[in-house]
Amino acid sequence: MTQKYLSVTALTKYLKYKFDADPHLGRVYLTGEISNFNLRSAHKYFSLKDENAKISAVMFKTNFDKLKFTPEEGMKVLVVGRVSLYEAYGTYQITIEQMEPDGVGARYLAFEQLKQKLAQEGLFQAPKKPIVKYPKKIAVITSQSGAVIRDIITTVQRRYPIAQIVLFPTVVQGEKSAPDIVRNIKRVEALGDFDTLIIGRGGGSIEDLWPFNEESVARAIFAAKTPIISSVGHETDTTIADFVADVRAATPTAAAELAVPVLVDEILRIEERKERLKQALNYQIQYKKERHQRLMNSYLFRQPERLYEGQSVRLDRLTQRLQQQMQTLYYEKEKQTRQLRHRLEQQIPLSKVREAQVRLNYNHQNLQQQMANVLQRKWQQFDKEIQALNLLSPLNIMGRGYSYTVDKKGAVVSSVQQLTLGEEVTIRYQDGQAQMKILTLEEKSHE
Repeated sequence: MTQKYLSVTALTKYLKYKFDADPHLGRVYLTGEISNFNLRSAHKYFSLKDENAKISAVMFKTNFDKLKFTPEEGMKVLVVGRVSLYEAYGTYQITIEQMEPDGVGARYLAFEQLKQKLAQEGLFQAPKKPIVKYPKKIAVITSQSGAVIRDIITTVQRRYPIAQIVLFPTVVQGEKSAPDIVRNIKRVEALGDFDTLIIGRGGGSIEDLWPFNEESVARAIFAAKTPIISSVGHETDTTIADFVADVRAATPTAAAELAVPVLVDEILRIEERKERLKQALNYQIQYKKERHQRLMNSYLFRQPERLYEGQSVRLDRLTQRLQQQMQTLYYEKEKQTRQLRHRLEQQIPLSKVREAQVRLNYNHQNLQQQMANVLQRKWQQFDKEIQALNLLSPLNIMGRGYSYTVDKKGAVVSSVQQLTLGEEVTIRYQDGQAQMKILTLEEKSHE
């Protein structure tokens, strides 16, 4: 009787066989909304649902890593997979092999998600490295057969032919492109002797430009120490590499123009600055000469003794102060000596003799002082009499402009009547005499 009953395992195996054998369930195209999504696990387990039903879903790691976007809770997706039965729980599920957003392109969504992620990490807002103004070596990562490298070489040779361009041939399209770009960026960094790195390729669809939207490329650009110019696609195309690079150029030609200056303009600028430097040096030389001349004309150089006049005066004052202090000290010591000597004399028999000697000396000094005073008064009286006599002296009168005349015999001429025409006489002044000849005589009338 029990042979009519199946075990749960047997029934489950039968149903699983039916699921696996049904050709309609081997490849199912399904649309739905993601629910209960867990991003932390290696294999992704979640549900797909619509308004009326829900189905369990699993996507293994190998397939999930191929996605160009990150699934999120509530996102509506289009999936391709196979429906099978999970024997342990007796539930059916869809094993997803492919997935893309429903209504939004998978690449566009992946682009926006990576852009948001890197922006939150600060890769876009980090300080940009300045482009070297006068580069010696420029590395170019692009295809060796495309127009990008030709445009860059032509522009650099036209603007700044002294710069060396080194091409790192790179696959810039397809699945192998991103690893090749990263590898060549690391090669440039390992060499370490490049001033600027240009990453570029021509225009194309979002699929063609997709390697420059890969996270590995963005992080390699961000980690590079060499300043990087990104020139990917046309002017309207924008990639993640453009946001991370230090400078974004609209075209490869623009990238080359950003990487190098115009040599002719730089030479003209150098000549202009050279001329300005010469003028500045000439001005400084002229200024120094004028200042040197002013210093040479300064009284300090013409009269160097004035440099130490102030110090000499100060030295004299200090010397006077020293002499006064020494004299004061001498007087104080002399006073102390006299006091000690006086005390000593009071203790010996000769004190009276010495006291008398002191009085004698005092009287002698007093007598000399009196004699000096008398002599001084006599000298003063003598000076007064000399002054009075000087007032009556003819020489004093002559000092006021008077003179007197003598003839050849030395007699004083006091009247015109004593003179004759042609006679030579001598005119005597206070400080000398003069010989004169009488040319005319004229007597004063007494009326």
